[in-house]
Amino acid sequence: MKNEIISVDDHVVEPPTVWTDRLPAARREAGPRVERAYGSVTYPAGRAVFVEGDGENAGPVAGWTDVWHYEDVRWPLHAGLMVAGDRDRHELQPVTFDDIAAGCWQQKPRLAEMDLNHTEASLCFPTVPRFCGQLFLEAKDRDLALLCVKAYNDWMIDEWCAGDAYGRLIPLTIVPLWDVELAVAEVERCAAKGSHAITFSESPPALGLPSMHSGYWDPLLAACERTDTVVNMHVGSSSRLPKTSDDANLLVIASLIWQNSVHALVDWVLSGSLARFPDLRVALSEGQVGWIPFVLERMDVSWELRSNDRELRALVPERPSSYVADRVFGCIFDDLVGLQMRDSIGMGQICFETDYPHVDSTYPHSLETADRLVQAAGLSETERWQFLRGNAIRCYGLERYGITKETQHPR
Repeated sequence: MKNEIISVDDHVVEPPTVWTDRLPAARREAGPRVERAYGSVTYPAGRAVFVEGDGENAGPVAGWTDVWHYEDVRWPLHAGLMVAGDRDRHELQPVTFDDIAAGCWQQKPRLAEMDLNHTEASLCFPTVPRFCGQLFLEAKDRDLALLCVKAYNDWMIDEWCAGDAYGRLIPLTIVPLWDVELAVAEVERCAAKGSHAITFSESPPALGLPSMHSGYWDPLLAACERTDTVVNMHVGSSSRLPKTSDDANLLVIASLIWQNSVHALVDWVLSGSLARFPDLRVALSEGQVGWIPFVLERMDVSWELRSNDRELRALVPERPSSYVADRVFGCIFDDLVGLQMRDSIGMGQICFETDYPHVDSTYPHSLETADRLVQAAGLSETERWQFLRGNAIRCYGLERYGITKETQHPR
């Protein structure tokens, strides 16, 4: 069976040498580095924390783990983010690079696992820097943080997505979120090196940054439009997860996580950002799509009721829903309702993801999962092609990497 899936949301676990190999010699010890230790993983405030030993404050499972050290951060590898099809482990079980599937962090095994999963191409979000590079935003030493951002991007473009992976692993880079002009420069630098997709926060104010309504980000949006760079907002890139109470369990969070994408879409449309930059494309990663028709209707109704508000009409001159078509892309791995509502969403804007190697991943049965969704939703052959690959090719301009509309990647 051919590799026909293009997954627009997967993840890479950065190898231990990403920064130690690329930072200036004088800064390597201060940059992100790995040390092995015995302990457990806890998850306060929606973020994994390493607890050394197995004492009173230990997590549910103790063991050896590889811990990333950077300034005050001690972030442990743990099974939930590195499942790769093996769901027998507790999500918070500590793991080392020796324990996890090589495809999580090595290029050649990743390509082999993509073949096993009928996946031609994959867009990979960061793990250690977090979904939009929050690790470096929170750093005290901003000069070092900028070096770390550039080192990550060079590794992403020149190593992870290069060689045998060119045209299969698609570059996705981060920006220095603390300075919009530095972010513009990094978008332009990476585009010149061949990357045309960046990660960004679904809610900048949640990270202590200006909102989409402030106009602060306009230079970045202009740079992305100018360089044909897609802005990707992964659920959780606000460093916040929705929950109903402080003692709500992980199932509650998993069931509500799509709400983050609702806030992102409403902000981008009603701030006028999409109106000001008519050629800019954005992707709501792992947000599913079944909610989109209702939210578009609510925005349109609210807009119509305020027809006399000249300030709002100047900001959003046309119906809010008109800015979404062919510009805002959603991705799903199990949203049957969304596919059934495709005519209200726009079939040309629904992409597929495998979410490798996370606990939600459909690997190694992603094609079977997709075909079950296709059959249950009654998609035509053309719609199936759009869902599995055509929409991703259009959104990300994947022809530039040699990916064609044909099913099989040219060899």
